[in-house]
Amino acid sequence: MAAGATYEPISTTTLANSTTWEITLSSIPQTYTDLVLVINGKQQTGTTIKLQYNSDTGSNYSVLRLASNNTSVVNENYNNETNQPFALGYANWTYNAILHLMNYSNTTTYKTTLSRSNDVTTKLALLYNGMWRSTAAINSIRIFTDNSSITYFTAGTTFTLYGITAA
Repeated sequence: MAAGATYEPISTTTLANSTTWEITLSSIPQTYTDLVLVINGKQQTGTTIKLQYNSDTGSNYSVLRLASNNTSVVNENYNNETNQPFALGYANWTYNAILHLMNYSNTTTYKTTLSRSNDVTTKLALLYNGMWRSTAAINSIRIFTDNSSITYFTAGTTFTLYGITAA
């Protein structure tokens, strides 16, 4: 099915200035089956970008990470985390990240997130398969780093959230 027929933009935020370590997308409508979050930007300092749903700080996130840079592959598993990492950044990393949040409004299943991110400079590709062990519908997404003392997202970084309608 054509992307234009199923992806509906919910919100787009473009940073006018470099900002600190977090941004929150809130008031997410519950009228779609899935969400897609696309982030394009450049970071100033290297750190891990993470997600938190509905301000939940419980240890109920799990993540499987696969990374490759044409010379090696790394596979890591994180359980009982208090947030969900989805990209590992390096200083001056120019990247895009595409996150697919499946069944985000379903209140009978845990929430699964698949994300792909890459750096055009180091040619590092990352794949994350994350789970939020909650049946609550996702109504806000906090995107942040684990270091609140740094400036992370640079001016011009865009965060676009799409809703996917039932096919």
